[in-house]
Amino acid sequence: MIKSLITFVLLMKVRILSRVFFHLQNDWIGGEPADYAKNTRVIAILNHTSLYEPLIAGYAPVNLLWKFARHGVLPVAEKTMKRRIGLFFAFLVRHPIVVTRQRDATWDKVLNSVDSDAIVIILPEGRMKRANGLDSSGREMTVRAGIADILEALSDGRMLVVYSGGLHHVQVPGELLPKPFKTIRVRMEMVDIATYKEGLARTFPDLDFRKAVVQDLTRRRDEYCPVDQELEVGIPASD
Repeated sequence: MIKSLITFVLLMKVRILSRVFFHLQNDWIGGEPADYAKNTRVIAILNHTSLYEPLIAGYAPVNLLWKFARHGVLPVAEKTMKRRIGLFFAFLVRHPIVVTRQRDATWDKVLNSVDSDAIVIILPEGRMKRANGLDSSGREMTVRAGIADILEALSDGRMLVVYSGGLHHVQVPGELLPKPFKTIRVRMEMVDIATYKEGLARTFPDLDFRKAVVQDLTRRRDEYCPVDQELEVGIPASD
């Protein structure tokens, strides 16, 4: 309980800082649900551009942050946790889990944490886009199949998809401090997981589940993520 309280206080501080120092602008695809903390099992943030993406907590209602604090599961890259900012991520949710970029025992630990109360926060691309529109190794940004493993383990509940407009205008990877008073734009969509899985089977009948999820989320990212902020720093509007 003490860890949950510490996490909740930290999340509330991030929420307040986000609302004070940034202009938050979002719209909903399919309409805003009355309570988007209720029965939400997965939060997927697409278009990963900065370690300052916790600022998106500024959009979150207090009851959702309390749910993070009590039951949140966050896969965090081993590389990130070795940095000084790793201590911050260690307290960002109830269960931060250090993972490699392989489908190994560390990923099994994530899947084993998906119990009936868990809410998983995941960045499906698994790595961060640099200012040139590519990852740190010069590869195109792609959605990875890890999120499919999580969805496959869930028979019900909802997935909140956050389509980020990018944060390079706030902080480019490698910069130490963020630039305040910028506009952070996102679109959001609430998806029923069971309905989503049924729809994938109809839309991609020739693909296995993992490949269908990758293809679908890639399409959604390219279609729904705001792109104007990408243009502010002169990088491509698409991946």
